[in-house]
Amino acid sequence: MAAVDSASPVPVLAPPDQSLVAGTVATKLPFRAVLETLAPLPGDASNRRYFRLGLSGGRSIILMQLAEPEAFKQSEEAVSGAVAITELPFLNVHRHLAQAGVTVPALYHYDLTAGLLYLEDFGDLLLVQACQDGRSPGTARHYHQAIETLVRIHTAATSPADARCIAFHRSFDAPLLMWEFDHFLEYGVVARHGKPMCAEDFQPVRAALQNIADLMAAQPTVLTHRDYHSRNLMVDGGRLGVIDFQDALMGPAGYDLASLLRDAYIALDESLIDELISAYLDRMERAGAGRGDRPAFRRLFDFISIQRNLKAAGRFVYIDRVKKNPKFLADIPRVLGYVRRNLGKYPELATLRKHLTPYVPELQ
Repeated sequence: MAAVDSASPVPVLAPPDQSLVAGTVATKLPFRAVLETLAPLPGDASNRRYFRLGLSGGRSIILMQLAEPEAFKQSEEAVSGAVAITELPFLNVHRHLAQAGVTVPALYHYDLTAGLLYLEDFGDLLLVQACQDGRSPGTARHYHQAIETLVRIHTAATSPADARCIAFHRSFDAPLLMWEFDHFLEYGVVARHGKPMCAEDFQPVRAALQNIADLMAAQPTVLTHRDYHSRNLMVDGGRLGVIDFQDALMGPAGYDLASLLRDAYIALDESLIDELISAYLDRMERAGAGRGDRPAFRRLFDFISIQRNLKAAGRFVYIDRVKKNPKFLADIPRVLGYVRRNLGKYPELATLRKHLTPYVPELQ
């Protein structure tokens, strides 16, 4: 898969026209209101911008502003036989997840021309904040709810397959997984430390990473959120809202689970991780998703975690060097710590550990 990232920093979007937003709020939403405030929200690593609209009557909604190319190009095109999907991925996946009973924000209006989406407000409380970095007494409860939601995505949103949903036309195949590994080698190794790998180390490292990619690609697939972690889950009273799902695709079940439990932003107790993996498998079995070999699943979970965490480490450097956003650099030691423990856990990964560690000190 070819790289899709530009080497140039992404320009900051100008705020939307407030009079346009006010007119939309007054005339085009399912309810009528008056715009009182338009306040920017902290950005993430994407090119989109978000604003909270304060409305009359004490109500609020979220305004998503698409990056200009995204606003005018409805989506990548997915073709399968006679089915062609040309729709904004956010809208396409949003509709599918909502129909499956996943708690995603209600869509009130989409202004195609302006590239503005008017969405339900889930509040400001991210899962990572609600759990106070894993110290909150409610951490286990919140994470069991996240597991329940994940099982719904992996069952009700996965089967039956819906050819109208773009996620069913793209997958975590070996080339994509290797592109992510190569992204780590380019940024997490070469760019971060300023020196290339010698061929004697690069070749065995890449061969070992290819083995992990092949293992992952060979697994049965489910609809995969792709970024299911504590900053994309919103605690809204008793609800757990799911956001940032537009990149969903088909992938191994352990991928979303690794994203959630080997999270770059919160380190959970190992005993809780064991409990949550067991809870996930229990729920999958009760949903009729089959009964598998649990030790084999745990091994697969650990190998997927390596891929996911190395990808994240490289991505965080990329976001700093290319997008000029250093906010994620502090999370690199945590994800590499996960990798270190998993490399030491499996003798078959000794070669990867031996040849990669000299370039990534956190793996020692």
